[in-house]
Amino acid sequence: MKIWVDADACPVVIKEILYRVASRTQIMLTLVANQMLRVPPSPWIKALQVPGGFDVADQRIAQEVEAGDLVITADIPLAAQVIAKGACVIDPRGELLTEANIQERLTLRNFMDGLRSSGVETGGPAALSNADRQAFANQVDRLLAKRR
Repeated sequence: MKIWVDADACPVVIKEILYRVASRTQIMLTLVANQMLRVPPSPWIKALQVPGGFDVADQRIAQEVEAGDLVITADIPLAAQVIAKGACVIDPRGELLTEANIQERLTLRNFMDGLRSSGVETGGPAALSNADRQAFANQVDRLLAKRR
């Protein structure tokens, strides 16, 4: 098992939780972004910089991920791609995305995208709360416990 992070928009606090997870569990953690990232020195943590461009980091994760891997992303189309390959997905708020709920999330995402493109102000997501951080950490721990 490897952990992949769609790191361009991943909150710093989530990355910090994942650094601790990788060091504690000795599971390879790869952060993929189109910008240079600083990561702690560890044999279990690496940053992979991809060229700039629309969804380049997402495409790289989708290409590299294998069944049984864990992907951290808020990007619903990427989540759908990696779920189809047999990987697990957790969003930065701790929600486990699965075959059972990804279609609903894709439909909602496409609906909201349509509203935004027609000029409707939909607002952005709420700031990450302490409860979100805890939910994320708990979900990662539960998932890793099942994998061992």
